Amino acid sequence: MQDPAAPPDSAPPPDSEPAPIPRPDASFWNPMGWVEDLRLALAFLTRLPMPGRIAPRPLAVAARCFPLVGLIVGLGGGLVYALGSKLGLPALGAALFGIVATGLLTGALHEDGLADSADGLAGGQHRERRLAIMSDSRIGSYGVLALIVSVLARASLLAALPGDQAIAGLIGAHALARAAMALVMARSLPAKSGGLGAAAGKPAEGAALVALAIAAIIAWIALGPAAAAIALVAVIALAWLTARLGKRLIGGYTGDLLGAVEQVSEIAILAVAAAAS
Repeated sequence: MQDPAAPPDSAPPPDSEPAPIPRPDASFWNPMGWVEDLRLALAFLTRLPMPGRIAPRPLAVAARCFPLVGLIVGLGGGLVYALGSKLGLPALGAALFGIVATGLLTGALHEDGLADSADGLAGGQHRERRLAIMSDSRIGSYGVLALIVSVLARASLLAALPGDQAIAGLIGAHALARAAMALVMARSLPAKSGGLGAAAGKPAEGAALVALAIAAIIAWIALGPAAAAIALVAVIALAWLTARLGKRLIGGYTGDLLGAVEQVSEIAILAVAAAAS
């Protein structure tokens, strides 16, 4: 990719670690707090219309609801897959439409992050150059390749799952993959002082662990105990590796890198589900 016309903000992250953003209502058992967090997470992470006013807050305060967003997106993709199967489409065709449906529900937010991360991390020679490429709206050859691999891998793995297991697989994959995002946000630092990653804030580790617990329960129901346990270990390992790689190459994480970890986690979880079927 060519140099952007206007270099992005690639200032290093602050020297001191940003404090986790406190919730305005710290009660775990307050149902309205959960509803508002879910509305905020859906507004940020999907294209679904949210009725009523959503108070402007950093995304990090809603980290515990990330897996619930994944459940909704996965269910939407699963219903499209089921419809395709009902209409007599071959398994791969129905799976491809299901994957496309999840991208439409999210505005391809995570796919865009994967493409930008592939271009920047593979195409840049130093931190500033990598961040510049990742902030460029144009897509390069590494990004195109990453998108092709991601879509084909997810569709083919989904097609390998029999019947209802495919729908359950999508739900489990999307829930766990979004918990990976919360883990990276809680255990790492933004790579620069501006941008989506920094604006999202830093969730408390407790919120990230709650997200992981919710995702684990969803995966246990959707994938079965053995597959869910293996997928959970894979997601934690991928989140740790992403945080390490981001720190070494760009100084932390960005919104694009969070999208990339979601996509890679989806592939890993669907691979576990397919192998266990």
